[in-house]
Amino acid sequence: MPSVRVPKQFNNSVYFLTFSVKNLYYLFDRQYRWNILASSIKYCQDNKGLKLFGFVFMLNHIHLITYSLDVSGFIRDFKRFTSKELHRNIKTTEPNVLKIFLDKDGKYEFWEKTNMPKLIESQNFFDQKLQYIYNNPVRKNYVAQPEYWYWSSANTECELKVDDIDDFRIVN
Repeated sequence: MPSVRVPKQFNNSVYFLTFSVKNLYYLFDRQYRWNILASSIKYCQDNKGLKLFGFVFMLNHIHLITYSLDVSGFIRDFKRFTSKELHRNIKTTEPNVLKIFLDKDGKYEFWEKTNMPKLIESQNFFDQKLQYIYNNPVRKNYVAQPEYWYWSSANTECELKVDDIDDFRIVN
């Protein structure tokens, strides 16, 4: 599938993003791998001006609603850093799994190329995507209620915190 990119003229906007593990392999259920994702997002929040308005970490993909002055840069840096850290983690804990992430030329690729960026242009679309995020673990039958899934912005006890959307204006 070809990569879908964030258009330059909308690079500093609010986006709904989906990052999927290559081959949709279930990998985030062990070995502290969700922590690698959370640490990277926290770093971007603290040091790169990333605003996080909603998220869910699933077993083979993640969804984010984010804002950055450079969304493309965030995507590039997040995927590059987490790919390296996850490679290190897998190599240490489950080295046989690494072969799943080799392309036809033997090069390691952790994430699918596309990010499925959806520009948030209205409050209604924002609310729809946030509800989608909240209900994703329920639809997959991982939990009975959205707030029971730890790695979700629906869970107020999660260590990864969201920013206040009221600080940003969504164009209608």
